[in-house]
Amino acid sequence: MTDDTAAGDAAQAGLDPERGRIPVTVLTGFLGSGKTTVLNALLKHPAMGHTAVVINEFGEVGIDNLLVETATEDMVVMDSGCLCCTIRGDLIETLRNLIRRRWRDEIPAFERLVIETTGLADPAPILHTLMTDPVISARYRLDSVVTTVDAATGDATLDTQPESVKQAAVADRILLTKTDIAPDVAGLTDRLRTINPAAPILPVVQGAVDPDALFGAGLYDPSSKHPDVAAWLAEEAYEQAHDHDHHDQGHHDHGHHHHDANRHDDRIRAFVLRAECRIDWDKFVDWIEALIATHGASLLRMKGILWVQQVDGPVAVHGVQHVFHPPAALDRWPEGEVPSSRVVIIARDLNKEPVEKMFRAFVGD
Repeated sequence: MTDDTAAGDAAQAGLDPERGRIPVTVLTGFLGSGKTTVLNALLKHPAMGHTAVVINEFGEVGIDNLLVETATEDMVVMDSGCLCCTIRGDLIETLRNLIRRRWRDEIPAFERLVIETTGLADPAPILHTLMTDPVISARYRLDSVVTTVDAATGDATLDTQPESVKQAAVADRILLTKTDIAPDVAGLTDRLRTINPAAPILPVVQGAVDPDALFGAGLYDPSSKHPDVAAWLAEEAYEQAHDHDHHDQGHHDHGHHHHDANRHDDRIRAFVLRAECRIDWDKFVDWIEALIATHGASLLRMKGILWVQQVDGPVAVHGVQHVFHPPAALDRWPEGEVPSSRVVIIARDLNKEPVEKMFRAFVGD
């Protein structure tokens, strides 16, 4: 089967390829976690050329001495070549306006986008916009969620703010900020790995971070012609976390970080579902709809690689809470990989057993 034929079959099955869309990184983190300091450093970095950054207010970042030209009152170009703009009205209009002006050559032809969230914001509404608005989803794709965590106050924030736990749980990268003033980050690092076993945890001092460490966390590696399925799915990390969680049931005395029914992060679960047989795409969609109807409030994030009956190559799916991105039909299976379906789920107050039982009922073994 040629790539064109595969793409045609994918379109008939309702599967939408992602390549060609602008990759989006969502930068989130709780109040005081150092997100603005990271933004300041990013805006100055020469590697941020051909990047657009959407921020809440210009006053939050020190850009006055970095302007090359002012395109409009809400859009500026930095010395680094980075395009920086503020949200006017709603995010949808801001993203549409960026595309329009890019088409008209009124602004630099940015190749990737960073969106800053407010400190109290649940990242899910932004991800919802990227996945469901027809104009936005046709031109942008979610590449990664990057979460900043304060090394000095992170434990206290995770204890008292359930939203901060969610921000860490859905992250593809975690930036551990202010490590130069925190006496010991080992306990917090272990805790973050329990919440999110697959996300790399990167120490950051004074906001200094290599932009390349934040990008390319999605299915498509910009340096490669083919998707890195294994790195994107990271199923082994979730399998190990699930096995460790079961092994430690009833043996949770780990010093300061022992399990407590009242701790928000002890409610987070990550697990993997597998199917060795080829599954029917329509039945998989039925399962997703049933899962959302019964456990939608508990779902935080889902990623999967599917072996479906309708197309020859693998199909990538991912969603945040109850919203799912259009599926992406990939050209072929990675070399040496035996086709199968694997679905990674991160949830709150939801164990693997009922989800897997429902999965088997719809798609089989």
